[in-house]
Amino acid sequence: MINRQGGFFSFAVLAVLLALLPPGGFSAWTWTEGLRWVYLFLIAMSAVFLLAPASAWLAVRIGAMDVPNARKVHSSPVPRIGGAAVYLAFMAAVVRNQQFSREIYGIMLGGTIIFALGFMDDWKGLSAGKRLFWQVVAALVVTFFGLRLSLPSCVPFSVLVATVLSVVWLVGIVNAFNFMDGIDGLASSMGAVCALLFLGIGWNSSQYPLSFISAALAGSCAGFLRMNWRPARVFLGDSGSTFIGFILGCLALYGSWATNNPAVSLSTPLLVLGIPIFDIIYTTVSRVRNGSVTNVREWLEYAGKDHFHHRLMKLGLGVEQTVGFIVLLNICLGLGAWTIRHTVSRLGTLLLLTQSVLIFLIVVILMLLGREMTGQKDETT
Repeated sequence: MINRQGGFFSFAVLAVLLALLPPGGFSAWTWTEGLRWVYLFLIAMSAVFLLAPASAWLAVRIGAMDVPNARKVHSSPVPRIGGAAVYLAFMAAVVRNQQFSREIYGIMLGGTIIFALGFMDDWKGLSAGKRLFWQVVAALVVTFFGLRLSLPSCVPFSVLVATVLSVVWLVGIVNAFNFMDGIDGLASSMGAVCALLFLGIGWNSSQYPLSFISAALAGSCAGFLRMNWRPARVFLGDSGSTFIGFILGCLALYGSWATNNPAVSLSTPLLVLGIPIFDIIYTTVSRVRNGSVTNVREWLEYAGKDHFHHRLMKLGLGVEQTVGFIVLLNICLGLGAWTIRHTVSRLGTLLLLTQSVLIFLIVVILMLLGREMTGQKDETT
């Protein structure tokens, strides 16, 4: 299961990068040349190359295996705590960067809570109530460290309202990415793409701390694809998918997306994370309408094959084709988010938002076609 040759290569790459940490060398060069994000991306990617096989070995040792059943697409047990590699690689890159603000401390602490929660769920299994409780705690930790939505001071109880909305946002994104982790390579690919989009927008607008965190996450997700692409040798598990979703949700709150333009400020993170957000909203509404879920506990525990990636596979796409198609759609939305920031006219902004709505309309049509191909009612397995 563990590719020793790949592990030794990863160790060699990481050792070279670490050897260049003193003043001068590659680390200093990337800083002076404005390519610090490249260095952090490589640190995270090299670290996860080394740690992913170790996480697979640990999963076998402790029995944290994903055993196939009727709703699984794999046919043999697969280690499911690959999130440990993503978490440790991300933290290694962030710590190496040695730039810590109050908000970054909050992201690291909240992310650690989410990872520990997911790890225990992958290993021992936790109730929906416990998962939701600790997700809210992690989100509140982030808001305590000052990372929350910015609302006009004229809004009554603006701090309280911003805190509540921020918690709802983070819990929603956490579960959106958890729900997307249904086929090999999808959640890690989407994590890499969304993080790279935040990185590009942040770097283009001189938001360097945002870019550094994005680079660390993108490198971790990209590196994990080496063992997570079909056929996956390691799964992210809840420890990985929820952690990726949490960090992306924090990046959306951390960034300053527009000045004096609420439409652009609101739409930018929504477009970058558009596919996961749309998927969770669509499936939730459909499940509630059809009586599949009636409360939050059932919503968290429901495991049907009614997500966007399942519908595309019902239309005849393979796993790799499904992942590629979803990633391309999200890139289109993300490029729209990037472009809308530089659109000076209201008409241009409106046209870009209309384009995004049309992309979501295409997704709806594909979701409905995927349902009709099997003659199923919405949200049944």
